Amino acid sequence: MSIDGVVGRDLLAAAPGVAASTGSACRSGVFTPSPVLTAMGMDSARALGALRLSLGRWSTPRDVATAARLLTAAVIGDAVPAAGGR
Repeated sequence: MSIDGVVGRDLLAAAPGVAASTGSACRSGVFTPSPVLTAMGMDSARALGALRLSLGRWSTPRDVATAARLLTAAVIGDAVPAAGGR
């Protein structure tokens, strides 16, 4: 998922109850656009805003709803700085 004007790592910092990643597992800790997303035609700003949310065997609809609520609250509540504000 990606939200215009939001940097993925800032969104995760503003929603600490969500376990997600801003890139692939092999690129952990790297703050550059995902080569996979850019190869798919996504521009750099949008790729930096992307979050990788995964579901597992034991994930429930309630888990999905909670993650959606926390991420939405972080964006709507202005807890995430605008990407252009750097």
